[in-house]
Formats: sequence, structure tokens, C-alpha cells
Amino acid sequence: MRRLLSAGLLTLIFSAPVHSQPDQRAQLASKFRTTVDEIVRVTNGVVGVSIIDLKSGERFGINDSLVFPQGSAIKIPVLIELYRQADAGIIKLDERVAVRVADQVAGSGVAQYFTEGQSLLSLHDLAVLMIVLSDNAATNVLIGKVGMPAVNATMASMKLPSIKLQRLMIRARESAVGSENIATPAQAAELMRRIHTCELPMTKAHCDELRRILEISKSGAFPASVPRGVRVAWKPGTVEGVETSWGLFALPGNPYVVTAMVNYSDEAAGQAALRQIADAAYEYFLRVARTSAFGVRVPLQLADSVKKPPAMRQ
Repeated sequence: MRRLLSAGLLTLIFSAPVHSQPDQRAQLASKFRTTVDEIVRVTNGVVGVSIIDLKSGERFGINDSLVFPQGSAIKIPVLIELYRQADAGIIKLDERVAVRVADQVAGSGVAQYFTEGQSLLSLHDLAVLMIVLSDNAATNVLIGKVGMPAVNATMASMKLPSIKLQRLMIRARESAVGSENIATPAQAAELMRRIHTCELPMTKAHCDELRRILEISKSGAFPASVPRGVRVAWKPGTVEGVETSWGLFALPGNPYVVTAMVNYSDEAAGQAALRQIADAAYEYFLRVARTSAFGVRVPLQLADSVKKPPAMRQ
């Protein structure tokens, strides 16, 4: 009886279908998550991260539903509202407006040094100053033009209610009582994804122009993580104790989004965390870009047409 049972068991084992090997790309993704987890763990303060693979749609987050103050990263929603209103015919991007003393504040940018009312700049040019030089005076002019409630209404209409513009740039008294411009990593990442796909309340032409402004070269942790030539639409933000960055990386074969936010920290630790997260993301997405399911690199023009072998299909 025992021999018969053993023979039957052997027959069952050898007649069972052979299972496919574990998905090796999933193992790479797991290693990537472990790397980011470790960066978050060792960084002083609290870190929130949201990452989207724009080819597969896969998302990965750590503390991505926590609300963080944004510093100048909140200027991306202001830019979107500016272009939404231009698209709707409410404003014209070539309209020229003066920079007033009331708009001029310290911090980054050059418009704070302009003579009262003597410099007339188009709304488009103010937007370039706001994004490329992170000009706070230019930003305050634009917020006054489009209206703070309109920025928040547009974010809410896009089902991104955690992204809120609640004060002008450089308002120490308001900041001291907790009035901050805020967002979660997850909703900031989703907004960047929609910039990539042009799922914005405007025409594709305006969406493309908006993205080109965000891609104008500026130094910082995110573009430093990729080779020159990889387009990065991004905006960093800094307030004391806080470092943030929202980025859309046009990596050939596998574009991706990274948003990273650090608070209760200091500038050096926060900046180091942002750079390490961006570096880890680039290393991972470079490995999976234009590869087959078996990790074979294929020409870029064929990458999207490569199908998984039958044993590895979902």
C-alpha cells in the first residue's frame, strides 16, 4: 500500500503542469521599493514619495497620502490655472501687466528688484519667471490675476483636493500660524501624470506649451539624476525645514513620475533624500526601459510592441 501511494504521488508530481518562473521584473521592482524604503527610513524628518511608471501604470508610494507644505512646487497648479483661463478666453497670455511694490517679496527671483510699475511683462513671461527662476514676485502677480479660489477650484474639479493654494509667496506671519500651500505626494504625482497625457482642462497646444515651460533647464536634484538630454518637467520647493520636488521624466522607452517631499528636516538632509530617490528611480527605470519580459534590450521603436512569452503573461 505504501509503495502504491508513493508511486501515485510521484505520478501526480511529474504530471502536474510546470509553473512559470517568478516574474523577474517584479523582483527588480521589489528591490527598487526596498531602496526607496531605506532612503525614507534613514532620512532625518518625514519623507513622502509617490512614483508612477507611465508605461505600465504601476504606482508605488510611501507616506503618499500625508499632507506636506510645498514651497514653490505649488507654482505648478498656478501655471495650470493660468493656461486654463487662457484656453477659456478669460485672459490673454500676451497681456502685459506691471509688477507693483505690493507684489514684491524676498526670496528667489529678480522681479523683486524692479522699479514700481515701470516694467510691463506679459503673463506668459511672468509664468517663465515663476517656473524657471521660481520668482516669487512674478508668482504673486499671477495669483492676483487668476485668483487663488480659481486655482483651488480647478484642482478640486480634477479630483485633486489635497492640492491647495492658501497664501501668497513669502508670508511669514501666515506660515507661522499654519497657513501653508499644501499637497500629498500621491495627488501631486497624479497631476504630473496628467501633464504627461494632457488630461488637463485645456487644449493639447496649451498643455504642450505648459510642459515646455516646466522643461526649461534649471539646476537641482531631479534633473541631476538623469543624463543631459532626458527632458524633465519639474518644480522644486523649499521652505525652512521642508524640501519638495514634483517631476515628470521623459526617459525614452519608459517615462515616469516622481514626487518627493520632506519635512521636519533640514536643507542638506532633505536635498540629499530627494537626490537619492531620483537617482534610484532613474536606475530602476533605465533597467526596464525598452526591454522584453526576459530583460533583453530591444530597439526603442520595437519596445512597445514586444509581447510577453506565454508563460509570463498575466
